Amino acid sequence: MNFILILTPFFFVFEVWQLVISERYLGVKQIARGADPRKLGLGEATAFLWTVTLFVYWAWMILLLFFTHARPAAGGLALLSLIGFSLRRGNPLKWTLVILTFEGALRLVLLAYLAAVAWRHA
Repeated sequence: MNFILILTPFFFVFEVWQLVISERYLGVKQIARGADPRKLGLGEATAFLWTVTLFVYWAWMILLLFFTHARPAAGGLALLSLIGFSLRRGNPLKWTLVILTFEGALRLVLLAYLAAVAWRHA
């Protein structure tokens, strides 16, 4: 279990990075300008890294479901991801930043819990 949980800080940093990127592309300044973030264009390297990390993140969450101590947080992360995606998809652009920020904060809490589990069972 320690090998799988050792990735927790990496995903914690990734979540913070997602919050920064979402503020940059969906932030208050962009909303005030009326800019469409889909037209701003994400750099190719950034988009590739982000996509690959999301796939690895999901694989990691699925692997965590096999460990008893990490199962509640892994299930919470997966459920939060699915709910967040469905809410973002159905809401106007102005609410997307609010949903992303709230979702990111909850993910950080669950990742902090996983870090505590890893520390306790090390």
